[in-house]
Amino acid sequence: MSADMDSIEVRVDEAAQLFNTLDPFPFRERDLDKEAEEFIVGWARELPRNRPFRIVIHLPQSECKEGLSAQLRESFSRYFTYRADMTGRDLNEMFRVGRLSLAIGIAVLAACFIAAGFVRRIFGAGELTRFINEGVIILGWVANWRPIEILLYDWWPLVRRRNLYLRLAAAGIELKPQA
Repeated sequence: MSADMDSIEVRVDEAAQLFNTLDPFPFRERDLDKEAEEFIVGWARELPRNRPFRIVIHLPQSECKEGLSAQLRESFSRYFTYRADMTGRDLNEMFRVGRLSLAIGIAVLAACFIAAGFVRRIFGAGELTRFINEGVIILGWVANWRPIEILLYDWWPLVRRRNLYLRLAAAGIELKPQA
């Protein structure tokens, strides 16, 4: 790996510290330890988005066994790919809820316009009619606030998180013996 590549530096006393000890699966299939994941993800967020990076794991010499780097690479890749998939599902669910909410919001807005027309016909012109009409129309637009927020803004952080997980899944793993 190139020397000028960005790195996430992790120091542990044994490779097992990186993984959830309660997870019954074999080493390669275990989930990452929550604190290790938070540390790695937090550091990865600080790195430039347009450049690849590597994860450098500092271990005692006795822990640096043949093939461990490949096992860790496979474990990290599997775990972060899974996290990216889960985030992608959350994103799909958010868009589904956003579309449904928008359909409801548009129906409410249409009902509010119809109600404003009835109010005008029943009460005629006047300040009270104008007040009620404006309130009903505002209610209709407010009903669309959340769907519009979902469809315009709320999905960006999920896409960024999914892309970060994919970058972490693709990151190389380098083992360095501790002095």
